Amino acid sequence: MSRSGKDPGEKLRSGKGRTVSSVRWLQRQLNDPYVKKAKADGYRSRAAYKLIELDDKFGLLKGISRVVDLGIAPGGWSQVVRQRKPRTAIVGIDLLPTDPILGVIIFEMDFMADEAPDTLMQALGGAPDLVMSDMAANTVGHKQTDHLRTMGLVECAADFAIANLAPGGTFLAKVLAGGTDLGLLTLLKRHFATVKHAKPPASRKDSSEWYVIAQGFKGSGDKVD
Repeated sequence: MSRSGKDPGEKLRSGKGRTVSSVRWLQRQLNDPYVKKAKADGYRSRAAYKLIELDDKFGLLKGISRVVDLGIAPGGWSQVVRQRKPRTAIVGIDLLPTDPILGVIIFEMDFMADEAPDTLMQALGGAPDLVMSDMAANTVGHKQTDHLRTMGLVECAADFAIANLAPGGTFLAKVLAGGTDLGLLTLLKRHFATVKHAKPPASRKDSSEWYVIAQGFKGSGDKVD
């Protein structure tokens, strides 16, 4: 085993019947130290380490008691919250089915549905201290369209956070290369004491994803249009 955690001798046994892109993806998965570590540590995805690294840097989970996990599937982020803050109430939502997680209420439904916000808040039983979103729109292969669709989800997540967060709360969301759009960035700066962007080490270098971290919620007001 090499120092990076990669096994230099680990290769796909056969690429028969696979496209070039799928073979590359599988090879990357096999050699990804975070994928191996996630399996060893019992996390459902390598994304768990993104939250771990962001929490270590920004103290996202400090003092929290209620969390909303938007785009919860497959559940890695909520696993981390449960591990680090076992008494925290967590409610998650995703279009995709998510296997049960002890202590987490999970809804298989569209966050964009009119009834979704009230459903989440009723289940949570109080204002969240942290709203975290790992949501991203399904890509269509057109960069501008993909960016607009994903940022639309980020804006809706921010709208939900501004409407429901407890004072002093935190909003964490995945954005794309270039960071948060100017209008949304302005809004977040108006409602939060600090707004920063970060790319945790667990995020692949060739990935366009970044994360916006808005902390110190001041209170509700104007929402995202």
